[in-house]
This record gives sequence, structure tokens and C-alpha cells, in this order.
Amino acid sequence: MSPTSPGSGPSSPADPARFRTYPRLSRLWKQSTRRLGLDATTRAELAAWRRRLRRHLRRLTGYDRLAPAPLAPRLTEEVACDGYRRQRVEIQVEPGLFMPLYVLIPAGSAGPWPPVMALHGHGSGGKYAVAGRRDLPDLDETIRIHNYDYGVQLVREGFIVFCPDARGFGERQEARVEGGLLVSSCLAINQMALPLGRTVTGMWAWDVHRLVDYILTRGDCRAAPLGCMGLSGGGLQTLWAAALDDRIGYSVVSGYFYGYREALFDVYVHCSCNYVPGLFEAIDMGDLGALIAPRPLCIETGARDQLNGAGGLKNVRSQVRIARQAYRMLGASRALTHAVFDGPHRWDGTEAIPWMKRVAGL
Repeated sequence: MSPTSPGSGPSSPADPARFRTYPRLSRLWKQSTRRLGLDATTRAELAAWRRRLRRHLRRLTGYDRLAPAPLAPRLTEEVACDGYRRQRVEIQVEPGLFMPLYVLIPAGSAGPWPPVMALHGHGSGGKYAVAGRRDLPDLDETIRIHNYDYGVQLVREGFIVFCPDARGFGERQEARVEGGLLVSSCLAINQMALPLGRTVTGMWAWDVHRLVDYILTRGDCRAAPLGCMGLSGGGLQTLWAAALDDRIGYSVVSGYFYGYREALFDVYVHCSCNYVPGLFEAIDMGDLGALIAPRPLCIETGARDQLNGAGGLKNVRSQVRIARQAYRMLGASRALTHAVFDGPHRWDGTEAIPWMKRVAGL
């Protein structure tokens, strides 16, 4: 058979998979993933694993490259709302870089109140959806679809609630990102940050920890426990922040707890904020949950959440089992709760909010 002449196309049909990278990377996954996953059998081994993995994850995410700075908090606005007051505050998270946030404070009762950080995900306009800003364009629908105003739900239950803008969202959108308030800047930030040894994941965890620093300075917050919760990308922030900082006393991770293979590798078109160089080689998501043990952790899952991966709840439960190993080892099995509701990718709260109130002593 004579070779194909230039420009004439292939001389015979070929399997397109021969030219694609996914099959090769899929084989590599089986050979090289979860090398630092939980393998402890005693409490001493678990403590050593925890220290080792935290150091490794701080390096992978670029967390340990970030620079501290004085918080320099500034109150810029205070508004009376239905049943609560809303403050707008700015704090410095790195030198010259500030994070705006809302603080929702219960009305009609005396503090101090139990504090909780309510972290947003994508399609939220940052803090605006969580704080129930239905007056802003495009926010009412996303709040309705995702039950996104969980900051307001929590302040009405007696919490003082901190709703920050994660980098790339709300008032922290990057200048060249277009498409409106609901669009994120995750890709833009990661493309700038990765060649500098930093990641969106690491910067998000850092900023949450700076928010913890700020909360600890406020006289209207109870000393402990400090809660952290969020949906989707807010679940990502909660999971990583709690895994790397024991000052977070309890956590609710909603719509973000599943095996990496099905949810983020096979479906590789998710937002770039999920992807950290070397992450899949090191751990699976359940290992992050294991780092939180023995502190109370509630994982909230929609049974029809498309982000669970092809295996659905089976993929989620595979990671809950990993985390549960650490809780059992520490004699804290009851501190880990998996709340499953019959619904899609959204915040539910039916089990999670009463659970939070019990843990917080409300």
C-alpha cells in the first residue's frame, strides 16, 4: 500500500483513541495514585501520617509560599436586615491583598454567638448569594436553584456568620474576566499562579485561615468551637481549610466529597480550582477527611448530584469509608456523619443545620 500523500487524509480508518492522551494517563492512574493515602493502623502511626501529609499538601498547593501580613481589619458598612445585621469588613490576607467579607450578626439576642464561616462555591457571585443578596441582578435564581443563602439561614438559627469572597469571585474577580457577576476567575488565577508555584486551592485555604485569625479577635464570637461549611467549591474550601488547621472545630462539606477518579479525572472539564499538581499521586479525597478526625465532620450529599461521578453514591461512600477509618482509630466514630438527601447539586441543610446547632451548643 502506498503512503498517503500530503493533504489527502488517512488511507484507512483508525481508532481515534490511539491518538488521545486519556488512555495513557488512565493507565498511569492505576500505577501511581494515592501513594500517601491513609495506611496507619495505630494512633501513633496516624499522628505521624497526619504530620507528614500536611507538610506535603502545603508544599503541593504552594500554601507554604504565601506571605503573612497584619490583618488591618476595616468595617466599611453596616446594614439592618430582617432578623440580623450585615457588616461589610475587609481584612488583609497577604501584603497589599485584601479580602472583603460579610458578617451576619443575629438581632434581638445578646452575644457572644457561636461563629461559623459560610463559604460559597461557583455560580454564587461570591459572598452575595450566601448572604442572600437577592436584590442584585442574577442572584435570585441561583439562590433559588442551589438554596444558596445558607449564611442567612444560619444567622437566623443563632450563629454569627462570616461570608467571605474567595479569590476570583464577587468583588475579587480578576479585571480581565468577563461575563458578569456569576463568572469566576479560577482559571485566570491558576494560570498565573501555577508557574509561580502556587495554586487556587492553596490560596483559598490560606485565606480561610486568615479569616480564622480575624474571628479570634472579635469579642462577639464565642471562643469555641469555630465552624466552617460550604457547598461545592465552598465544600472544597471547607475540606482543605479544616484538613490543614485544627482551629476549625467542626465542618460541613456539602456537594464535594467523592473519589477523584470518577469525579475529577474521568470528567476532566471541571473548574481548574480542583486541580493541584501531584495531588492524585498523593491522596484521594477521603484522606483529606481523615486529616479532620477526630473533629466533628458532616458530609452532605445529594443522591442525584451529577458531580458524584458515574458511580453516584458508591463513589461518595468509598471516600467516607477512608475518612471513617481515622475516626474509628481515634474512638470518634460518632463525630463523622454522612447526610444523604434526595436531590441534585445544592445545599439541603435538613440534617446538617440541626447537627451544627448540636455541635455548637445552640
